[in-house]
Amino acid sequence: MHRHDEDLTPEEARQDHWDMLRFLGLNALVGMGLGLAVAGALIWLDIGGLAKHLSRSSAPILPALMIALPLALTFAAAVTASAVMLMPYKKKKQR
Repeated sequence: MHRHDEDLTPEEARQDHWDMLRFLGLNALVGMGLGLAVAGALIWLDIGGLAKHLSRSSAPILPALMIALPLALTFAAAVTASAVMLMPYKKKKQR
């Protein structure tokens, strides 16, 4: 079988897959951090009286988590999706 220049050896392909997973994982972590920062800002700035309602709650941790975790997951998904769309496929093949 004839090997093309853009074909990767199994070791190169394995390393490439780990590099992509690391890239996507890092972007997911950045998105989660961004989502948690937005949730913190919502509470800190008392948007819609959110901090006031949380301070009056008998168990403020659960509602705070119900605000922060979906925001973190949504931002993580959005940042990861944008990272997938911006992955440099052509640049990698040009090396």
